[in-house]
Amino acid sequence: MIRMALLLFVVGNISAQSLTKEERKLLKIVAGHQREAVHFLEQTVTINSGTYNTQGVRKVGGIYQKFLDELGFATRWVEMPAEMNRAGHLVAEIKGTKGKRLLLIGHIDTVFEPESPFQTWVQNDTIATGPGTNDMKGGNMIMLYALKALKEAGLLKDRQVIVILHGDEESAGRPIAISRKDIIEAALRSDIALCFETGTGFNYATVARRGSSNWKLSVTGKQAHSSGVFSSYAGAGAIYEASRILTRFYTELQEEFLTYNPGIIAGGTQLNLDSTFTDAHVNGKTNIVANTAVVSGDLRFISDEQLQRTRERMRAIVKDNLPETMAEITFTDGYPAMPPTAGNMEVLLKFSKVSEDLGQGKVQPYNPGLRGAGDISFVAQYLNCLDGLGVMGGGAHAPREFIDLRTLPALQQRVAIFIHRLTSEKIPTKSSR
Repeated sequence: MIRMALLLFVVGNISAQSLTKEERKLLKIVAGHQREAVHFLEQTVTINSGTYNTQGVRKVGGIYQKFLDELGFATRWVEMPAEMNRAGHLVAEIKGTKGKRLLLIGHIDTVFEPESPFQTWVQNDTIATGPGTNDMKGGNMIMLYALKALKEAGLLKDRQVIVILHGDEESAGRPIAISRKDIIEAALRSDIALCFETGTGFNYATVARRGSSNWKLSVTGKQAHSSGVFSSYAGAGAIYEASRILTRFYTELQEEFLTYNPGIIAGGTQLNLDSTFTDAHVNGKTNIVANTAVVSGDLRFISDEQLQRTRERMRAIVKDNLPETMAEITFTDGYPAMPPTAGNMEVLLKFSKVSEDLGQGKVQPYNPGLRGAGDISFVAQYLNCLDGLGVMGGGAHAPREFIDLRTLPALQQRVAIFIHRLTSEKIPTKSSR
């Protein structure tokens, strides 16, 4: 149960003169739903919805779908091809002509599959642990209960709002052209995208997220007796060549927001690497010059320009081979970047104004170098975006993932009034990007 102190947190230091009568009504509605909202979150957290547990993802998605149906949204479940091994996505929409057209983004899946020992909701006073409490069933709850408050206040009438909840954010189904087709189509009919991934601090929001892609480095050398290493006939061997390349990556590619992590490396005379590049078996001896090496890693970037430029520099380094070696690097696209834009900052300033009007303080942009990739990046090229509107907590992707329940009322109030103000603007205008 939530203590009364949690409910009283709702009304602290609100600058009432900065709020309209409708907005003050929203605050009271949000306050009245706190126990219900936490119970709803507990209900979804206790159902396993690991990305590959398609049945569990659909079950949680069904709870969200029923909730949105009751708010008057037209909902549909978008199935993915069977070979993709993904549950699909929930899309919900109401149509109208007033204000900004909003796209609200969340995801149903978590990183915790059914075999994980971390499966249950445990509440200790105002802290609750459980899979998805922070990333991002908590954020979904913030979004849904803000919409519920708006509906009860009569403030969703004649507004256009699209909600999309992906079933595979933690491991997007391939091809991306299919798994992200619906969110891109929704973005083309919207003005602003808001995503409810976990918050990064109460007075921070996300105007930029780095993209991610993968790379694989394959190196071959000339097998020979180790006494001949460095000679004209034996050369340097595959492991030295792989080391040279990685060292030059580290020393020559350093720049802001760019990282390139070698997550797995294997080298020797016989090597077997599975199709996912995550499991390697290798043989070799200390008195043999290695003839093969493989490195698999990821690449994080703030813009497509940075991605393409870095890939070209990596290719050039790879080609500068040591004697009697050859190397090749290949790249696999993943999540695009959400670069910082003037339009995104404009949305943040509006969100910050809501926070200040509520006495919650100014909201600052969060450092994109500290965030991973996210679904909002797939639509960032089409409209202005803001992310990090979810819950406060920590431990995402770890067995002690938690949510701080004390902050829920203030977060829900802020989001509800923010959505209300955006969807009430009289003359939609396109921001410069």
